[in-house]
Amino acid sequence: MAEYSHIRHTFKPIFDHNSKILILGSLPSVKSREQGFYYGNPRNRFWLVISEILKCDEPKTIEEKKEMLLWGQIAIWDVISECDIKGSSDSSIRNVIPADIGYLLKQTNIRHIFANGNTAGRLYRKYVQDKTGQEIIILPSTSPANAAYSLQRLVSEWKAILDG
Repeated sequence: MAEYSHIRHTFKPIFDHNSKILILGSLPSVKSREQGFYYGNPRNRFWLVISEILKCDEPKTIEEKKEMLLWGQIAIWDVISECDIKGSSDSSIRNVIPADIGYLLKQTNIRHIFANGNTAGRLYRKYVQDKTGQEIIILPSTSPANAAYSLQRLVSEWKAILDG
């Protein structure tokens, strides 16, 4: 059984001053932390979903992923700056220190904030929303743990990021 570890988020948010959409996860998974970049589990469908929505090839390298996001005016980050967690289990998250989402919002033209899954949405509402004053729209998680959603269904629901 996995033990609790104290995790500090070490990835910088991906954004530029043209970003209009912010997608927030909860915290990078163990595989993402090993890889040093967002959505690093090869079974996570995030990159495939975003490339389908933006109608471009699925990015393979970290640089291609950053380029696709910025081209699509999409920023990504996570709600959590630090917490205690067992492995990659969102349900085990405790002792949350939220990320400074307001810092990112001040430097961008973010119009809409979306959560990649219920945990990110719940944590944003609990720790961050009062500070930013911006609502969050919760989308189904692209995580492999969300097996109930086919790729087609995820793409259909995630198209909301283009509409706001």
